Amino acid sequence: MRAARLIKMVLLLQSRPTMTAAELARELEVSERTVTRDAQALSEAGVPVYAERGRAGGYRLIGGYRTRLTGLARGEAEALFLSGVPGALREMGLEDAASAARLKVSAALLPSLRDASRTAAQRFHLDAPNWFREPRTPESLPAVADAVWDDRRITARYRRGRDEVTRELEPYGLVLKAGVWYLCARATGTTRATGNADGGLENSGSGASYRGYRVYRIDRFAAVAAGEERFARDDGFDLPAFWADRAEEFARSLLRSEVVVRLSARGLRALPHAVDAPAARAALEHAPAPDPDGWVTVTLPVESEEVAHGQLRGLGPEVEVLAPGTLRERFARDAQRLAELYGTP
Repeated sequence: MRAARLIKMVLLLQSRPTMTAAELARELEVSERTVTRDAQALSEAGVPVYAERGRAGGYRLIGGYRTRLTGLARGEAEALFLSGVPGALREMGLEDAASAARLKVSAALLPSLRDASRTAAQRFHLDAPNWFREPRTPESLPAVADAVWDDRRITARYRRGRDEVTRELEPYGLVLKAGVWYLCARATGTTRATGNADGGLENSGSGASYRGYRVYRIDRFAAVAAGEERFARDDGFDLPAFWADRAEEFARSLLRSEVVVRLSARGLRALPHAVDAPAARAALEHAPAPDPDGWVTVTLPVESEEVAHGQLRGLGPEVEVLAPGTLRERFARDAQRLAELYGTP
């Protein structure tokens, strides 16, 4: 356990000019006293760790010291080659850089581990897009990816339906969700070209910690121009946490209506597969005990009556709509047409 921590400490110091004891303690999940002891142990083992005292001090490696990746176990090496997504790297224009990096890592590994890239590729493959959807790479994606890497501001013309706005953005990160690329960015300026305000995921609200950050679909950028000016990145921005927060909030924001339904035991089990996950969770969290016939009455949040009609039809006779009356009438007409179609009186 300590050996792995010492290796990680050396690699952390290789990657940054200087790190304070507090920063190392946070990365290694130990106390600052343990960091001091580990630095002393590395120094005694011949690793040139130098400690600078004072407010601007910290730990650093001297003399350009570098270590080869000979401390990797086979499982770690294979996991390293699984960490990239080849299709996504290709779409961002990073395929050549990723290939060169893999070659350099392979060359640095012990001879017994140099087949790790081949064994990992033979066993695992990620196919991100949904079924029955032809994957398309947005034309603006490579330019946006370059700006994300370099922390450069971009000016983008963004489409939503017939509306178009010009936005000045600080691009923080890219997300690939079900084959669709999204940009998480902080908007610094907006000029309306036509139409009304933005809608959808990119305009949903968020908590105070992410105020000013928005999400944009890359395939809706009509044009992107990256300037030479770089922005100061907020080190407190957490891309995975931001995306999870925004995606959940967006899903909830769509559920603007409610319907009341009775579900059989089979219908209750099938509900999460028929409707949106947040809607099913909200309905089932407050589900009462079954009635004498074994059916359960729940209030289900939905996007609209039209959407509810399409989703609940998949449950067939395992669901009865109680309210609103207009939706119940729709299902009554559906039942009548089915009876006529199949010749049932």
